Amino acid sequence: MASNQREQWLRMYEQMVKIRQFEFQANQLYLDAKMPGLTHMYSGQEAVAVGICDALEKTDSITSTHRGHGHCVAKGAEFKAMFCELLGKAEGYCRGKGGSMHIADQDNGNLGANAIVGGSAGIATGAALTAKILGTDSVTVCFFGDGAMGQGLLYEVMNMAALWHLPVIYACENNHYGEYTKTEEMAAGELKARGEAFGIEAFEVDGQNVLAVNNLTQTLVERSRKGEGPFLMVLDTYRYHGHHVGDINRTYYRSKEEEAHWRDERDPIDNFEAHMIAKKGATKKELKEIRARVEQEAKAAVEYALQADYPPLDEVDSHVFAA
Repeated sequence: MASNQREQWLRMYEQMVKIRQFEFQANQLYLDAKMPGLTHMYSGQEAVAVGICDALEKTDSITSTHRGHGHCVAKGAEFKAMFCELLGKAEGYCRGKGGSMHIADQDNGNLGANAIVGGSAGIATGAALTAKILGTDSVTVCFFGDGAMGQGLLYEVMNMAALWHLPVIYACENNHYGEYTKTEEMAAGELKARGEAFGIEAFEVDGQNVLAVNNLTQTLVERSRKGEGPFLMVLDTYRYHGHHVGDINRTYYRSKEEEAHWRDERDPIDNFEAHMIAKKGATKKELKEIRARVEQEAKAAVEYALQADYPPLDEVDSHVFAA
């Protein structure tokens, strides 16, 4: 195996482990009543965020969702600043004012998470328009869930992007549920056809296979830089937890057998680990060491954030818009 391929595999594996561990610690903060408000777990969907973001440059942009921790980590965010943000601390990415659903990290091209379903579609398309007007080769990826396919804003901006050939990739993470409703019960027809109606090339990919996601994204990013965009990706994936951390009893809308199938047979981290070992891209020892190191980093970041300072009271009307 070529050294550059091995390095990429190890990098993507570590990023997926980071996302899983971040979410584990975030859930513990909620269960221990140390985190204000709710958060939405990304566990199970790691291959989507990592497969896509590993194909991007730092100067490329993303927009995220209410289930956005995975996108943030995959685009380069640091544990300490993220946990500080979740806990409302001054060292958070948004000085503790954004919280779980509004983290932004513009130094790494993350234009921000958005609690409004489909709400970032206009921001992503605007960023792509900016890149085209300024003549840069920057590409924007707009992450959204299958539930956003019911939002009119998405279709308005898809129409604009198609007319103007903007360098934007719309990445639909189809985790099979819009809150508590199955996708097929709230979205008529094929999701891929929604983009094709505007003349946008659309692709379906296994969102649990980080290599498949990454290979497709690399191709679409390269084509976007040449002015061949926009594109739509529909990624088949699954969220392990409920709609939010308080959604514990999920049996009224999905079965335990279904959840077990995705966890036991389609886990993106476990399956990638097995693939790496089989292809001699890594040893069990190396991967175990990565998991242990990331776990320690996450625990240390949580302790740091718990001890960090809150913003001073005189900042209450700073960094916010006023009517």
